[in-house]
Amino acid sequence: MHYLTDAAQIRAMINQFRSYKILWLDTEVADCRTQNPRLSLIQVLANPNDSSGEFAYIFDVLDKPDLARYFIEQIMVNPHIEKVFHNASFDLKYLGGKLIPNVTCTLKIARKITRYKLKTSNLKLKTLATELCNFTDVDTESGASDWGKRPLIGKQLYYAAMDVVYLAAVHRQLLYFNSVDENSIFKMAANKHKLTVTQVRIAFECPRLFYLNDKFGGKTLFIPRNVTTGIGSVFHSFADEFVRLILRESRFKELFKPEASQLDIEKVAVEMQQIFYKAKFYPYLQQVTKTDKSRATSLLLVWQGLQNIIKRFAQILIVNRGYCSASSVIRKTFVSEERKLEYCFDLPNKTQQLVKGEYDCLIYNFERQRLCLLEFKTYQSIDPSAQLAQVSLYGYMLFQKKQVPVDSAVYCVLPEFKEYYYRWEELESTVNQLIPYKLQQMQEWLSWEPSEPNSPPATTQPYLCEICPQQQKCQSYFGEVEIPPTPLKKVGLKDKGFSDSIEMPSTPHEKGGLKDKEFADSIEMPSTPYEKGGLNKVSSEAENQIQPDNSVDANAVGKELVATLQSFGIRVDFVGAAVAPSFIRVKLKPQLGVKFNSIQKLHADLQIQMGLENPPLIAPQAGYVSVDLPNPNRKTALFDDYLKPQKSQINDSVKIAIGINLEGKLVEADLSDPNTCHFLVGGTTGSGKSEFLRSQLLSLLIRYSPQQLKVALVDPKRVTFPEFEKMPWLYSSVVKDSDNAIELMDKLVSEMEFRYQQFEKTESADLDSYNQRSDKPLPRIVCIFDEYADFMAEKESRTALEQSIKRLGAMARAAGIHLIIATQRPEAKVVTPIIRSNLPGRVALRTASEADSMIVLGGKQTAAAYLLGKGDLLYQVEAKLHRLQSLYAKNIDLKGAGSGE
Repeated sequence: MHYLTDAAQIRAMINQFRSYKILWLDTEVADCRTQNPRLSLIQVLANPNDSSGEFAYIFDVLDKPDLARYFIEQIMVNPHIEKVFHNASFDLKYLGGKLIPNVTCTLKIARKITRYKLKTSNLKLKTLATELCNFTDVDTESGASDWGKRPLIGKQLYYAAMDVVYLAAVHRQLLYFNSVDENSIFKMAANKHKLTVTQVRIAFECPRLFYLNDKFGGKTLFIPRNVTTGIGSVFHSFADEFVRLILRESRFKELFKPEASQLDIEKVAVEMQQIFYKAKFYPYLQQVTKTDKSRATSLLLVWQGLQNIIKRFAQILIVNRGYCSASSVIRKTFVSEERKLEYCFDLPNKTQQLVKGEYDCLIYNFERQRLCLLEFKTYQSIDPSAQLAQVSLYGYMLFQKKQVPVDSAVYCVLPEFKEYYYRWEELESTVNQLIPYKLQQMQEWLSWEPSEPNSPPATTQPYLCEICPQQQKCQSYFGEVEIPPTPLKKVGLKDKGFSDSIEMPSTPHEKGGLKDKEFADSIEMPSTPYEKGGLNKVSSEAENQIQPDNSVDANAVGKELVATLQSFGIRVDFVGAAVAPSFIRVKLKPQLGVKFNSIQKLHADLQIQMGLENPPLIAPQAGYVSVDLPNPNRKTALFDDYLKPQKSQINDSVKIAIGINLEGKLVEADLSDPNTCHFLVGGTTGSGKSEFLRSQLLSLLIRYSPQQLKVALVDPKRVTFPEFEKMPWLYSSVVKDSDNAIELMDKLVSEMEFRYQQFEKTESADLDSYNQRSDKPLPRIVCIFDEYADFMAEKESRTALEQSIKRLGAMARAAGIHLIIATQRPEAKVVTPIIRSNLPGRVALRTASEADSMIVLGGKQTAAAYLLGKGDLLYQVEAKLHRLQSLYAKNIDLKGAGSGE
């Protein structure tokens, strides 16, 4: 809501409202039961689709008769503006009287229809909102509060804002019942010859909900109960505002002046987010939370979603920068035009159906040479088929308008970013084969009357009934649907708290991006959180690794640690210290009688007393206790400093880079070793997992030629391996979806079986011995599978992938085929025992929890949850853990790679 108390702001807003054709209005009056009532608030709504009060304006006019008079002169007496009230006779006492023109009274409309027809207990606004429009948690008590006391509390302001929201919704339903004004602002579904794209989505999910919504209105989204609702309209408004801002703000163009190859996605994304935050989001945050701080949490969700989508835009713009200039890349990427579409479909019964809709965004992808229509969702869709139907319609309607193929994508921005991409070829076949029949069905359902047989059928997914937004109305209207015992998969906020639920694989803000406390603190501050050490302290992954090359006095750090432990009564001797790129390892010898556990349990106290950003890692070693403290002058382990292109022979062992150890030496794994032939890699957002995988891949390419090595890549996020998509080492095209992933794994199993047949013919035990005997040597194959969890949601794909990994993990080493399976969510349901038992090599970057650490490393190894991120990792060889820093490849250059024969 927008609560205005300043006279100048109120007058300016009144002037804006003069251009509207219809306004929904209400008033709150102080001392209304006395002889001297005083007008306290004027509430105004111009957007009838607002369901949460976001677009409601509240003018505080208590004891300001000049402002009330100005509102009457500019709005009330204007005959071209329709003024809608519920109980107009009451409100007009304070807003100009009975002679005000063009007034609509919803109470009079309701009386004309009768309570019997409406099937409501009475005709009060709150009752109609609840029983006619399906609003929940309607406040019926705050109306009697003291409207003459200042300051007003948040509950009062929310009550006032929702009054006009309820009014607009009730007005809509009453117009339907009264069959009036078909050309009104609502463009209602009472006109049976028009359907919307949204209605088609609803019909795919549940025909009965589609019918009820058409007849009575109300909510239509199937959203699990533990997911925050009411943020969609705010998010979409800001997404629109971002596109408008990026098209006109020159600072965005400056970000793309370097060549595309020199642009860093993380850095550009952060800069774009900062510009938008300062210009648009932070002023809104300040205004809203000034009156209601409780909304900070929901606004944090909105900002998390915006961060994800802005980063995706940054990725697209950097790709497009390779095809056009810095000054034109933005305007050539974002297509600015009318987003409303309509098209008349030919149906199988020889009739036609007009469909209308408005998509969210349109971009041009130069790499694919296609327009791409975007739909934004602030939740994960329950029904993918309905989602596909929605974007299919939009894509087909836009094709009819432009006569060029249009791809479509759905961006689900919360609780984590997921992109669902549909090629035009998929969309076209879907529309031609399915949509016309569905539209004909929808016509038939809308013509049904309660007294007739063959009512609209129940959803084919009965578990949706558990979260149906109109469950009670549906049961009373159609009867109860038996819900099977299979529980609906929960998504969204976890019990542990808000911060745990935001995994966000695409956002660069590893700890910041305004987490709970920092976000709340920013509400009180007159300057933006960027200036207060908020978002500007979080940069790209590379920049966070690169620190000034200042020396660290490790001995002084060790002595400080000894003194701190002594303050807790723990007696230890300082043995020595070593400095690694990301941490300082202090070696301590406990004195007699001091147990290791007494040191280990103090990790949180040490973090506090020594002012550490992260708790120290404490572990027993042979003859001493190691305490790893964060290195305040963290260094980057640059790839080029440790590895150079080199020649190798066909039978040389294939080694892959893992990271830099305490002695500054590169640690590598031999893929022919049964303990390191396949790898499981786990690491949460900001851990450096993507850079680790890229450095591993590059360490292979610079030493082994395409004749010696083939690489299979699976990249569902489409951002981990973009530079490698056209390299000659590829075993097949980079895989980006589940069907092709299953096909790739099946292909590798077949390749393995073929190789064993060849080994049998030459009496060879493994690939090395076969290549020594054969005049046609076979290359090793390394499959790097990023974001494995993305393919585990569907049971069919999960089962197929698990079986392939099981076979390859058990048998493929001797055949020269190796797996590197990576995920940012190493949960038990994702990394199953079948997967773990067949991937002996383990690398854990920082994990989101101790439980995730134990899944990656096995046993009770929880240390990965306390790593520093950005390439800080634990490498498990048999039962021993090695703490390393992964390499960072600043520039990917394959020109001199793999030159050996």
